[in-house]
Amino acid sequence: MVRSVPRAAVKSAIKKRLPELRLDANVDLLVYLNCVLFLKRLATEARLKAIEDKCSVIKPAHIRAVAKIVLKKSRG
Repeated sequence: MVRSVPRAAVKSAIKKRLPELRLDANVDLLVYLNCVLFLKRLATEARLKAIEDKCSVIKPAHIRAVAKIVLKKSRG
């Protein structure tokens, strides 16, 4: 079975960024899930922007155009 989450890499990245935090057992999975959901939302919004511009390919300009909007929605 292939592991879908590089748990050690996620844990080490969190610890490197915020070493003073004490984390529960499955926090790395929640962080990974939030990242995946954010990327999915960003890709969906960029796809809609590309369709709006009558382009069949998502370009970096489309992602930049929707990035601030998606970040504001993701803050909660």
